[in-house]
Amino acid sequence: MESEQNIAYDGQNSKPMEGVFHSHLEEKVRPYIDLIDSFRLIGIDEDLALPTIAVIGDQSSGKSSVLEALSGVALPRGSGIVTRCPLELKLRKIKCGVQWRAVISYKEEFTEFNDPSLVEGYVEKAQNELAGEGVGICDELITLEIMAPDVCDLTLIDLPGIVRVPVKGQPEDIGHQIKNLTGKYIEKDQTINLVVVPCNVDIATTEALKMTQEVDPEGKRTLAILTKPDLIDKGTEKNIMDIVRNQVIPLSKGYIIVKCRSQKQIDDKISLTEATRVEREFFRRHDFFSCFLYEEKASIQCLATKLTQNLVDHIKKSLPLISEEIKKQLWSLRKDLSQCESSPPLDPQKRKIFFINTLMKFNDKISCLASGDVVNDDNLFVILRSEFKKWKDHLDSTKASFYKTVQEVVAEYDLKHRGRELPGFSEYKVFEMVVQKLVIQLTGPAIDTLKVSKDTIQKQFLDVSKTCFLNYPFLQSVAMNKIENIQSKQEAKVEERIREQFEMEQLVYTQDGIFFKTLNDIHAIDGQKASEDNFAGFDSRTKYPEMLQAYYEIVAQRLADQVPMLIRYFMLKKSAQLLCSEMLGLMDGANVAEALCEKSDISRRRIDMQTRVERLTLAQDKLSNFL
Repeated sequence: MESEQNIAYDGQNSKPMEGVFHSHLEEKVRPYIDLIDSFRLIGIDEDLALPTIAVIGDQSSGKSSVLEALSGVALPRGSGIVTRCPLELKLRKIKCGVQWRAVISYKEEFTEFNDPSLVEGYVEKAQNELAGEGVGICDELITLEIMAPDVCDLTLIDLPGIVRVPVKGQPEDIGHQIKNLTGKYIEKDQTINLVVVPCNVDIATTEALKMTQEVDPEGKRTLAILTKPDLIDKGTEKNIMDIVRNQVIPLSKGYIIVKCRSQKQIDDKISLTEATRVEREFFRRHDFFSCFLYEEKASIQCLATKLTQNLVDHIKKSLPLISEEIKKQLWSLRKDLSQCESSPPLDPQKRKIFFINTLMKFNDKISCLASGDVVNDDNLFVILRSEFKKWKDHLDSTKASFYKTVQEVVAEYDLKHRGRELPGFSEYKVFEMVVQKLVIQLTGPAIDTLKVSKDTIQKQFLDVSKTCFLNYPFLQSVAMNKIENIQSKQEAKVEERIREQFEMEQLVYTQDGIFFKTLNDIHAIDGQKASEDNFAGFDSRTKYPEMLQAYYEIVAQRLADQVPMLIRYFMLKKSAQLLCSEMLGLMDGANVAEALCEKSDISRRRIDMQTRVERLTLAQDKLSNFL
């Protein structure tokens, strides 16, 4: 009679049944199982692949029956695609006398229960919610954790059965969808591929085995289960024996043959307990397959033992790789965390100090930017200097046309402009109007220079706000609004000053000394220099172009400096001062908690990284103590 700890449960009747798993391996394997189990409990499987077993097979190959026999509970059965979502089946062996319990979880759902007969209904409900009613599939994972004294410690993932031809209601590419989903699991080096193949089909044609051969060509991670041995044609027994003995398609982990409950036995309400007894009796009495019972290549009990052994061996091989991966991820996460701004303190007083410091850092950067320091990728003053040079180049380009226009006015003066004056005399106002008309045309380009400069300065101010308040949408929004408002007001002010400057240029004025100096620099006649006492050489209408050219040089120089200085003073220096003053004003009466409310994704990312560091560090400690 089996010991009490080997009691299992019939998923249909919720009654104790004879267990199929022995505990003679427990002392050897339990530490490894416990280690991986503890990793799962702290959530390490979210960070890296842990040794597990993926159960795959063609449609109606008997996968669900095998899992049902291993877990001791009834899973959804029927024709067509029964498994429509990946089902992670976590079997955890607990101490004898502790009540059977299970937890099913998917997405935000989490249900704990202690009645084995409810498993099938909960799994069907989960699949319908995730994949919809019908025959479609979904790659969302359903996790079913069963804690019982009679199960072996295993984690298996049941995947949808592989189909070739879609049935009514299925998408045309259902086969492709299932293959893609299956491939994501079986390609991982940490996964043992448990391939379920019916005895009554040609093993060489099974899609499941072909897929595992593609990702595991040497069969090092593949264990094949032959099901439905009672359905084979007479005379083909020796073919099955060759397969089980690894003589047809060799696999390093080999083959095991099992006989689970048939549909008729389910209809006849044959319990899992009885089915286990019938299976052993079937192999014991079989003319050909009885030898496999003694070779430990037949029965669910043998499968459970072999799976446990294989999983433990796989764990042993995987531990060094897991250790290296944990170290690698920890290094990367700690680096990212060090570059991530710390979260605001919870203590109100410390939080206020943090708030003030945050504002001060922003103000410091804005002040540095206005002073010419490089605080972003682009040097603001280099960009502005380039714009100011374009303005200067434009002024220089107008000199030739100005000189030409004056020459034309001089040449045509007597025909178009001479009034009551005697021959040889000229009306000063005519030439004054020429200067005024040509200078006023520079207003538009000057305003254009202002607008381009404003956009450049505003962009860099906004970049500083995004950088300094990256995690704080409220502060970023406030700063951006202030920047835009201040820049708009200052732009209007500078535009007004520029227009005033051009109105002043209508006065046509400069100091005599400045005029004569410029005139002499441009054109000295016969070595003579013009001065207040000696201007005779230039006292002629023919010299007016040179004289006005000298004045235009003064105007151009005046404007070349004045426009950039207005922009730098009002758009940069004064704007920075106003912005810093207004941001400091937030300290009075501000809702600090609201101001420091972080972006949810930033906060989540930091918390996620911190959580991952904690669980990886814990896993590293467990691994160090184990090794």
